[in-house]
Amino acid sequence: MPRPAPDFSREAAARATGAHRVVGVDEVGRGPLAGPVTAAAVRLDPAHIPAGLADSKVLSAAQRARIAAAIHETADVSIAHASVAEIDDLNILQASLLAMRRAMAGLPGTDFALIDGNRVPPGLPFRALAVVRGDALCLSIAAASIVAKVARDAIMVDLAQQYPPYGWDANAGYPTKRHLQALLDFGVTPWHRRSFRPVHNILYQDN
Repeated sequence: MPRPAPDFSREAAARATGAHRVVGVDEVGRGPLAGPVTAAAVRLDPAHIPAGLADSKVLSAAQRARIAAAIHETADVSIAHASVAEIDDLNILQASLLAMRRAMAGLPGTDFALIDGNRVPPGLPFRALAVVRGDALCLSIAAASIVAKVARDAIMVDLAQQYPPYGWDANAGYPTKRHLQALLDFGVTPWHRRSFRPVHNILYQDN
């Protein structure tokens, strides 16, 4: 059975309660051993919603790139990051929430946010709703998932040119066999998350 496509019902419900500037928010990059965590906030124009919006995980890289370009052309978009240092200092959950707050701050006037997952970042100056599996259910969150994924992948492709053994252009910093072997063979880079166990274990293997 084909999975249902995301729709605009949650945005419409927020508008029905008086919201005028509704954004979808998602983040990518919780699981990798290297690189930032990236969040996006997207405010779609209901009259110009790009075709093909879906959870970024079910799209090919080419589809994501094409749809992301259409999102940037038709919607208001903000992308933000939390750094490796912030991930190690705060923990990955808090760093993800920080990146989402930064992304939302980049769209002034927002009065309602639909946020992927089961947590709303604390301290928002407007109403928000957490939507579990929101990237598969909600068009604005799906758009944010695509934009965030394309942006973070581009960062990892650039970093792969500086650190080619780790294969970040292909694995985006996730703990693939090649990445883990490169950690053993070449050690830890400044872009690795030292608080993540595989990296921490290599740093302190002599102990």
